Amino acid sequence: MTATPETRARAAGPDVGQDRELDPHILRGPSGSRPYLGSSSNSHVPSYCDPAEPEVGPDTVAAMEQCASVEREVDKVLQKFLTYGQHCEQSLEELLHYVGQLRAELASAALQGTPLSATLSLVMSQCCRKIKDTVQKLASDHKDIHSSVSRVGKAIDRNFDSEICGVVSDAVWDSREKQQQILQMAILEHLYQQGMLSVAEELCQESTLNVDLDFKQPFLELNRILEALHEQDLGPALEWAVSHRQRLLELNSSLEFKLHRLHFIRLLAGGPEKQLEALSYARHFQPFARLHQREIQVMMGSLVYLRLGLEKSPYCHLLDNSHWAEICETFTRDACSLLGLSVESPLSVSFASGCVALPVLMNIKAVIEQRQCTGVWSHKDELPIEIELGMKCWYHSVFACPILRQQTSDSNPPIKLICGHVISRDALNKLINGGKLKCPYCPMEQNPADGKRIIF
Repeated sequence: MTATPETRARAAGPDVGQDRELDPHILRGPSGSRPYLGSSSNSHVPSYCDPAEPEVGPDTVAAMEQCASVEREVDKVLQKFLTYGQHCEQSLEELLHYVGQLRAELASAALQGTPLSATLSLVMSQCCRKIKDTVQKLASDHKDIHSSVSRVGKAIDRNFDSEICGVVSDAVWDSREKQQQILQMAILEHLYQQGMLSVAEELCQESTLNVDLDFKQPFLELNRILEALHEQDLGPALEWAVSHRQRLLELNSSLEFKLHRLHFIRLLAGGPEKQLEALSYARHFQPFARLHQREIQVMMGSLVYLRLGLEKSPYCHLLDNSHWAEICETFTRDACSLLGLSVESPLSVSFASGCVALPVLMNIKAVIEQRQCTGVWSHKDELPIEIELGMKCWYHSVFACPILRQQTSDSNPPIKLICGHVISRDALNKLINGGKLKCPYCPMEQNPADGKRIIF
């Protein structure tokens, strides 16, 4: 979803235009470059900008207070469950011990062939009464927990809107079946991305989703390699990096070098016995010497302290376990970028964005109903207002035509004129006069066919 057509361009790609720099006012508009709540056909491509937390407004504060109120009730229930569990376990252990002693006395009396004494009969009667009282007490405590659980439900009803779906009119979206299919696919992709393969397969069967192997294969491969890295097995990751070397180089990725460096460090950790093997393995650094000369020099210099122990040398930082967490992050980022996957699942991103956007949309819904202007929001690919989500949710650039004040799309893409200014294709067609086009921002006349489509 994108903001209304009045929204100006948010950002321009660094390579827009080939002959001259574009007018920043045309590209950015008076509001400047800011992140927005939106998606497009390429919105699955992740942004690796430094994340920034969105501003906390009064609606967010109110929502946080509502969550805290419910959380307090949940904490009470959890505490009662914990207390009940401990009490139940202690009571049953005491009861079992008491019954065990009675059983031993009965067995002893049976072996001696003596009849059941009056004292033993009284003890048995007391034991039965104690078992009955203990069970009744545990059942009563369990009923008290039920009342606490019901208070959690009441707290949820009291603090949250029971019908969130009513925020958006059904006419805005596709059919309910289409909505359900999209949601199921988002959940399925999230499960695959989190490595919950068995749960994902179960969902496929229960929802009758038809998912082919080509969809699953990238997730299966990535999870297999990540599991190996978590076990400090570099083999699968190195094999994958070597097979995708050319494409990784096109991304300016240093993944393969970092994997070789980590393997070399593991050899160094083996002590003097691994020195010859480490020197032999150092040949793998040759293709990376130009870009990683400093790192290679540091690793080779550490060989001097190998006999004394790296952990007591100036190179002790090489043995830091944080390198394994770093290589997992690097592999996930580069592999997802190479395979066209997002580092974060679309479901988690949508959920986080929805937590910020939902309070605003609920307020907008109340205003729309109060002023009886239901036609304001009637399209699924735009919002009635712009909602700031912060740099963390900045995924792609958006360009709004400065002539028609409409956001460009695949059917109406931005076009760069030979003078360097950018307008939409619809605006270009409307400005053609006698087979010629005069730029609305400068007097240059040009052939409309010379305009080039821009892809941000």
